[in-house]
Amino acid sequence: MSRFAFVNGAYLPFAEAGVHVEDRGFQFADSIYEVCAVSDGEPRDMDGHLKRLERSLRELGQEMPMGRAALIGHIRRMIALNRIRNGIVYIQVTRGVARRDHPFPNPAPRPTVVMTARRIDAAKAAAMAVKGVAVKSMPDIRWGRCDIKTTALVANVLAKQEARTAGAYEAWLVDDEGFVTEGASSNAWIVDAAGVLTTRSLSPAILPGITREAVLALARERQLPIAERPFTLAEAFAAREAFMTSAGAFVMPVVRIDGQPVGGGAPGPVATALRADYIRSHLRQES
Repeated sequence: MSRFAFVNGAYLPFAEAGVHVEDRGFQFADSIYEVCAVSDGEPRDMDGHLKRLERSLRELGQEMPMGRAALIGHIRRMIALNRIRNGIVYIQVTRGVARRDHPFPNPAPRPTVVMTARRIDAAKAAAMAVKGVAVKSMPDIRWGRCDIKTTALVANVLAKQEARTAGAYEAWLVDDEGFVTEGASSNAWIVDAAGVLTTRSLSPAILPGITREAVLALARERQLPIAERPFTLAEAFAAREAFMTSAGAFVMPVVRIDGQPVGGGAPGPVATALRADYIRSHLRQES
């Protein structure tokens, strides 16, 4: 199947798509991105993703490159061109092309907008959720504004690679005080020893996950006890359950941390129920 990419208003064959060598996203990671889930050919949670995109751009002193309706139109066109039923759409907005210099260029160049789309094997993801995944803890060495969804992800890349080398699926990052911040590409959750669903409160230390917010709403509908607070790695080891959330993984049970089983070493009832709720309410179906 032919793949297409979107670059600055043009839909191009994937192999021919590219950006200028002095694009600030390439030179400085001076850019913002979003990843949106696609289910049954429809982009999901778009309001949340667009609000976060707008906020992240504001934090970098940029404006939206086009209106919401136009952006959603391009996203839908990308889904159709790439024949995506279940998958993701990646959106990136950079400050644009300018002579390489650290300060913002003046006058401001035209932003660069790039989109790609790819399929996700929903059956494989569902099978993974039945077994659960392992995570590896490691120090959080990222910058201090993790709430901004920039493409400056080398620390995340290194953490994810270290986890995969160790046989784990995800890395859980731990701050200088011993608290888990989040995963390399996900938000981190536990059901603590008292049965309270716990995830770190929003701050510059973590990304305000769109799936995180949706799962909190679903948990409230179930009237589960919830605490938005930092939790330690020791609490995670002693937890009844653990799981991670992201646009690509949805709700993914975590059954081992640093080689130690969590709870009974199998996906727990809370994570399993919230995954089913999320798929039913936000994705319609998983296959």
